Amino acid sequence: MLDIKRHLNIKLSNSSASARMRLKCYKMKYLYVVLRRRESMTAKEFIQKIEEQFPLDKAAEWDNSGFQAGRRQKEIKKVLIALDATDDVIAQAAACGADMLLTHHPLTMEGVKSVTSETLKGKKFLALLQNDICCYASHTTYDVVEMAELAGSMMKLQKPDILDITGIDGQTGQYMGFGRVGSLVRPVTLRECAELVKTIFKLENVRVFGDLEQVVQRVAISPGSGKSMIKPAVRAKAQVLITGDIGHHDGLDAIDEGTAIIDAGHYGLEHIFIGQMEKYLQKHCKGLEIVKAKERSPFTVI
Repeated sequence: MLDIKRHLNIKLSNSSASARMRLKCYKMKYLYVVLRRRESMTAKEFIQKIEEQFPLDKAAEWDNSGFQAGRRQKEIKKVLIALDATDDVIAQAAACGADMLLTHHPLTMEGVKSVTSETLKGKKFLALLQNDICCYASHTTYDVVEMAELAGSMMKLQKPDILDITGIDGQTGQYMGFGRVGSLVRPVTLRECAELVKTIFKLENVRVFGDLEQVVQRVAISPGSGKSMIKPAVRAKAQVLITGDIGHHDGLDAIDEGTAIIDAGHYGLEHIFIGQMEKYLQKHCKGLEIVKAKERSPFTVI
């Protein structure tokens, strides 16, 4: 620790108000400098913090979680969190001076053969690179570690199990996978369950496949696109599956299989990523400025 008195070369005494004031001002300036030094990290260090909790080896084979664009040695001071790297979100990142855009969904799920202004994806990459903004996506890595557990706990599911097991965690030896299935605290009608989902996830509306007066208690929930979760929900004897992106025929088939559907939309359930990830960064990346993007459901029901 720096000897502040010696550095100022002043002699303190009870009668030296001026000297005491100078010392106080220097202390404040010194602490400010020390704190400022801690208010940044490299993109590489930031990514390491993310992957400590959401490692890439937990990603689905088809997924593209990870570092999407930028320089690993880029100094990161401000992070913008969003669900998707839309043109508007990228513009928000540039306008607020963000150094890192952290999203749930990857910029692209397929290979990129070229980066030009002639394609939608190319324009996004160019906008990020031109503004020196790094981009990282925590997709299925986040789904299996946090998203499913968080969604289940928000619904207060009792004795929750993994809905769709995808593998075994190499560190804990426990199963991991998508979604959760368990029981509500008490039986409710399908209508009441839908209203509960709207309240918990702060939604204006949901789509329901099934008899609104049916009494349900065993519930499956899988944020995101849930077509592939219908069969696991049926196998788990779930009376209702809460998910998103369910098509006409998929909903009808689910009803015939004995499982009602509450379609809360893709954004409707997965937006919980933003708030939870904000808390994670505030705890593990102290000193960085964390900003949440202004996002909403991409469609409007009229």
